[in-house]
Amino acid sequence: MNRLASRLRALIPTREQIMANRWLRWLSPFLAHPRLWHWSRRGVALGVAIGVFFGLLIPIAQIPVSAAAAVLLRANVPAAAASTLVTNPITFGPVYYAAYRLGAWIHGDTAAPPTDAAAASDDSGIWERIAGLGLPLVTGLAIMAVIFGLASYLIISAVWYWRVKLRRRRQLQFYQTRSGGGIKGPG
Repeated sequence: MNRLASRLRALIPTREQIMANRWLRWLSPFLAHPRLWHWSRRGVALGVAIGVFFGLLIPIAQIPVSAAAAVLLRANVPAAAASTLVTNPITFGPVYYAAYRLGAWIHGDTAAPPTDAAAASDDSGIWERIAGLGLPLVTGLAIMAVIFGLASYLIISAVWYWRVKLRRRRQLQFYQTRSGGGIKGPG
């Protein structure tokens, strides 16, 4: 488990990298608070939830928006910035297609999204095509962002809690075996 944690921490941006980012430079006066960089259960879980939420909800400027929200909510900024990568060039298409289908299902729309052939014949840009998907896409993205943001918060909090509890139980067992079987009371 420590290997996985060290690999994940290597992928997460440092304080210097975030402060050097031209899009986040305006936040530098606010980034001095120690809670924003502390690896605690609440801070990391909230940071990941914020990053997943904005990573799914908005297609551009995810990192600056999630970093700003993490500063306002006193969450872990590196976790918020890194978790926005839930949508990336590989996952963007499937996530947005699933969001459209979810939104279409919620609104009762049975029409299929425009195919590549229909999109290729249209000279409009990608933003016009995305805007053409309209309300079902926005609804699906909002629902997915809320659900996956809350789920990531709950999962990280639970895993963190049980990991700490297991570590404390092992330490207690270790100290009990070293001291001869237990703590002796007075008398």
